[in-house]
Amino acid sequence: MTVTPIMADGLPPGFVELLERDFHILEWNAQPSVTECEQIEALVTYGHPCVDGPLLDRFPRLKVVSNHGVGVDHIDVAAASDRGIPVGNTPGCLDQATADMTMTLLLAVARNIVIGDRHARGPDFTHYDPAILIGKEVSGSTLGIVGLGRIGRQVAKRALSFDMTVLYHNRHRDLDAEKSLGVRYLSFEELLSTSDFISLNCPLTSETTGMISTSELALMKPDAMLINMARGPVVDTAALYEALANKRIAGAGLDVTDPEPLPRNHPLLELSNVVIAPHLGSATDRTRRRMMEMTIENLRAGVSGSDLPYRVIR
Repeated sequence: MTVTPIMADGLPPGFVELLERDFHILEWNAQPSVTECEQIEALVTYGHPCVDGPLLDRFPRLKVVSNHGVGVDHIDVAAASDRGIPVGNTPGCLDQATADMTMTLLLAVARNIVIGDRHARGPDFTHYDPAILIGKEVSGSTLGIVGLGRIGRQVAKRALSFDMTVLYHNRHRDLDAEKSLGVRYLSFEELLSTSDFISLNCPLTSETTGMISTSELALMKPDAMLINMARGPVVDTAALYEALANKRIAGAGLDVTDPEPLPRNHPLLELSNVVIAPHLGSATDRTRRRMMEMTIENLRAGVSGSDLPYRVIR
């Protein structure tokens, strides 16, 4: 049986077990020799390593780049296409889990869950005080979703079950979603100034990089809260820190940051009105298993010369 040499970054044991029967895995940090690079037929990207043209040129026999995840902002898809190398990702399977995490962060920030947990564990919690940690009502509030794609639609469904008014902004209006879900389209500026909660569920592109900065944060209500489930660079970190530290907005929930992770001495880590998760959007057992399976499906198709079942088209 032929074992195909591939290169992968930081795969967990369960993923290695699924791959190692048919593939010889070389770790990215192993600094492969020129001879080893000449044998590599596939790249599996697991932890968002940068894949650009110069890297691709190191592997003359490369047949496919298979990404574990839906976001491919760390992969130069155009450079791969120019070299005849298809790129695959894992769309659809993580929509539910990521939408769940969006609402988890929204609720955690609105209801002071992290601060409350620390207080409940600390020495000062000696009696019940109904006057502390008064949160922001979620039910009946207005949610503005930036990016009403697959994940954004799932967020909208969850928000509607909380009796929230759901607004959205996309590059193009989604008339089907407006009809089937009852969401309402607004311009980006109108959405920012109208919403009680703003959820970023858009991909990272040249257009969305730095989308939320000082001027955009100034449009938000003083009691509004920002949830970033997109990518860290969609938000200007320095501008967000200033807005939170000076109470220009009430709070933020971040599953992603820029940089990621933040330096351990970053001032954003000291603020109590922000909840930061370590990029857990798709981190459920069922979703991650399906992501691995889809990554392998793309990998097998690519090395065999077949069409990728989940190919990224740009």
